[in-house]
Amino acid sequence: MRVAIAGAGAVGRSIAAELLENGHEVLLIDVDPRAIKIDSVPRAEWLLADACEIASLDEAGLNNCHVVVASSGDDKVNLVVSLLAKTEYGVPRVVARINHPNNEWLFNESWGVDVAVSTPRLLSALVEEAVSVGDLVRLMTFRQGQANLVELTLAEDAPVVGQRAGSVPWPVDAALVAILREGRVLVPTADDPLEAGDELLFVASQEVEQELAHLLSQH
Repeated sequence: MRVAIAGAGAVGRSIAAELLENGHEVLLIDVDPRAIKIDSVPRAEWLLADACEIASLDEAGLNNCHVVVASSGDDKVNLVVSLLAKTEYGVPRVVARINHPNNEWLFNESWGVDVAVSTPRLLSALVEEAVSVGDLVRLMTFRQGQANLVELTLAEDAPVVGQRAGSVPWPVDAALVAILREGRVLVPTADDPLEAGDELLFVASQEVEQELAHLLSQH
């Protein structure tokens, strides 16, 4: 993939290095000359420009990018970059960093954001995921509320323990996508039995989360 990253601070550079390691093409864009640290990610392309300006994004060739990551430390910049990437260039996937939780409600499809990442929310979710048994934990939001990645660790007395995955009446807008069991990642089939201690990962709409939690943890 070709990926443009707006914001070449520590976060942007870290994302770039990871993507390059995985074989993707990466362009880092920043308006601050001090952020242009080519030696830190030498295999990336670099552009000193304002990612909020159409002329800069034309120069960056955003119309040829598969993904744009708005990773600056300024939420206003990230929203403008996301909107331009989606509406002016039709970038298929736009990922935006949320710096301040109070701004989270803005990061949705209206601003061109496909996936919004809030570090405080993600950290709190991972804390919950590590200590919660029997409680549904939201790990990530896709397309701002249309679907969420949620996790639940099955308690010993969960009603679905012992049942096969295919026999459980899952809510209509919920899909069991993985079972984490004893350090292994299982792609569930209809015949897989559910065991106490299983971490179940679902992609589910927000509307059915409560129904899903009730199904998995009612006694």
